[in-house]
Amino acid sequence: MTELASSSTPRRREFRNINAFTDLTTYRLPPAGIVSILHRVSGALMFLLLPFIIWMFDTSLSSDYSFAKFKAAFNSGLGFVPGWFFKLVVLALIWAYLHHFIAGVRHLWMDVSHKAVTKEFGKSSAIFTLAVSVLLTIVLGAKLFGLY
Repeated sequence: MTELASSSTPRRREFRNINAFTDLTTYRLPPAGIVSILHRVSGALMFLLLPFIIWMFDTSLSSDYSFAKFKAAFNSGLGFVPGWFFKLVVLALIWAYLHHFIAGVRHLWMDVSHKAVTKEFGKSSAIFTLAVSVLLTIVLGAKLFGLY
């Protein structure tokens, strides 16, 4: 009788730890996991680039001369650093702020609403967060690089 019962029951799934060297290249992270990791990355990026943000704010508001110097840094560069590099750093900051803000609103909504704590809402809101943050970054990046 036990042989018959054991052959008809499906085999249980095996849960194990992920090996960083062999499993990370094939592991498929869900969209909510990607948004969670990028939320942490964007927060760390904004924190690490805080001196650059303060420099930009100080230089742009100090005087007319410093604002002209600030514009020249973005147009032609500053020292050995080309202007496009400053624009790329600012573009990364734009993405970090937008993603962190939208993902933060998503997390706040999930804290407030019990209906939002489902697998379906987590997936759809994560895809929405990724799409909107990238779309807004492209629009503001086009403005930053002078495409319109």
